[in-house]
Amino acid sequence: MGTPDYESQVREVYSELDRIESDALREAVVEAWVLGLERGGWQDIEDIPYAWNIHEITNVEHVRGVTKIALESARVQREFHDADPDIDVLVAACLLHDVGKCYEYVDHVDAERLAGTDRERYASEEIPHSLSGYALAHEVGVPLTVQRAIPHFLGEVPKRTLEAELVKSANSASSNAITQSAMGITLNEWVDEYSQTTG
Repeated sequence: MGTPDYESQVREVYSELDRIESDALREAVVEAWVLGLERGGWQDIEDIPYAWNIHEITNVEHVRGVTKIALESARVQREFHDADPDIDVLVAACLLHDVGKCYEYVDHVDAERLAGTDRERYASEEIPHSLSGYALAHEVGVPLTVQRAIPHFLGEVPKRTLEAELVKSANSASSNAITQSAMGITLNEWVDEYSQTTG
């Protein structure tokens, strides 16, 4: 079995990449995902679960849901409140907000979902995915405007931007829907019971 073609996987699953007008930013988003997948040692981007204990929903499905919710919220903000969220920043941050799960969730899946790469250097649940995702984005040169919207847990970034708030609220909306459908509980109940961080 050869090395997975991560770049093709990322481009195939995230059609929302087309919403990013900046070629450089779009390519940086792809690069961050490829780096995370390589270091995490995944066979396929769709093997990463939404949560360590919710495997019936993929991380890809959640990330796409967050992006769609955030884009719809941005449309409403523009039409009803005359706000002007930066769509490139918003879409890039949404697509990257859970890239850190490439590192965090390797110990929570069956071995056949993982390639034979050396994961010990990066893969761990010691660092929450919102912070390792920020680090990946920083490493590939994603602009600070996007980086600051990736950490989505309370208190991780002291100054929130409009785009960061959209990512955070869209993440909560998607996560609430997933925890309700998969486990019959709210996101807050899931966080209280299972999360290593606070919501």
